[in-house]
Amino acid sequence: MKIGILSDTHSNESNTRVALDAFKARGLTRLIHCGDITQPEIIYLFSGWDVVFVRGNMDQDWAALGDAANRIGAGRPQIRREIEIDGQHIGITHGDNYALLYEMMMSGHYTYICHGHTHQRRNEFRSAYSVRLINPGALGGSQPEARSICVLDVVSGEVEFIEFPTLR
Repeated sequence: MKIGILSDTHSNESNTRVALDAFKARGLTRLIHCGDITQPEIIYLFSGWDVVFVRGNMDQDWAALGDAANRIGAGRPQIRREIEIDGQHIGITHGDNYALLYEMMMSGHYTYICHGHTHQRRNEFRSAYSVRLINPGALGGSQPEARSICVLDVVSGEVEFIEFPTLR
């Protein structure tokens, strides 16, 4: 199964819509958002998707974000989430809490850990812990590299980054 991963939308509705269109064009239905949503209006764009959200350091209005996520059936964003797809355990956190990120990495429990925060793409296998760390890049906020999202094939482990060089 393939899943779409995005992060750091920072209330950028236009860029989020472009990303969702790219996922839809690839036939994806399941998504992970790695935090820094910032406004409930962004969550409503995910209505109809099977999506998991985590809270980022810029997600200040937790109550409003939680209410919006509940309204679309996604469940409240939390600091840390775990899902299982095709027998693979996927840990999700924003990545601003490095102690938590490294605790998850060293646990040996996850095949994949998805995070955001740095606004830089990452696809790194940590052999000592048998875990792949994935950061899809950012759709909003600061822009150290082109806007991007990614697609993970949970079974093969293949990661495809989709860049949007014209987005700001």
